Amino acid sequence: MAVLKRDFLPDELERECQVNGIDASVAVQADQSENETMFLLDLARGNSRIAGIVGWVDFCSPGVEERLRFFSQFKKLRGFRHIAQAEPDDRFLVRADFLRGIALLREFGFTYDILIYPKQLPAAIELAAKFPEQRFVIDHLAKPEIKSKEIAPWAAHIKTIAQNKNAYCKLSGLVTEADWLQWKADDFKPYLDIAFEAFGSSRLMFGSDWPVCLLAASYGQVKKIIADFLIGISAEDQKKDQKKIFGGNAIEFYRLKMDQHGLAA
Repeated sequence: MAVLKRDFLPDELERECQVNGIDASVAVQADQSENETMFLLDLARGNSRIAGIVGWVDFCSPGVEERLRFFSQFKKLRGFRHIAQAEPDDRFLVRADFLRGIALLREFGFTYDILIYPKQLPAAIELAAKFPEQRFVIDHLAKPEIKSKEIAPWAAHIKTIAQNKNAYCKLSGLVTEADWLQWKADDFKPYLDIAFEAFGSSRLMFGSDWPVCLLAASYGQVKKIIADFLIGISAEDQKKDQKKIFGGNAIEFYRLKMDQHGLAA
């Protein structure tokens, strides 16, 4: 993990965006603290490369409504995430106290990022079904076990949750679920095939997972995996799908205010 043990700040993001043809980025929380949310908002202030922030609040707290109201004043704060993958209870997402917090998101127009492992997908399916008007996005395809080439029951659960039209999915975090040193682009194709079959091109969005992706690949390599996969689609559809997946769907889902039209990932 040594590659991650340093600061990654907007100047470095700027270079990655320029090299990879990315107009803007959504920064997503990594620490379960409001302090980090405020830190990210501070970085985003006046920085057009950071189009949105996904922060954190304690959804299980009795005071969560007040905290959501407080955060609603920050225009770049588009949604929230809890690191549910680390919770010992695989049904954490449908605990009564957590659901009370999630039920408040729509009032403030916030999205919710679902960060889980495949074993927690059944709870995520229930969550998405309970709140059909709430916008959810599954991060990292729910982290399928790519290294061991396991695909079921992950595939069945992904197809089930995708039946909820309020559920989107991020094409991200794949390289770190594969063999960090020996992955090949073909390793990801079966999982991407399932994602496209389940969600279609209108509910999928590219995510770099930078800088965590550096454990196994560069920003450019991660982007190339998805771009190359899209080459297999007909030329007309490929152009449309690239616009959606490398920007349009993220802009729509997070309701981003963009200074210029183009990629946002």
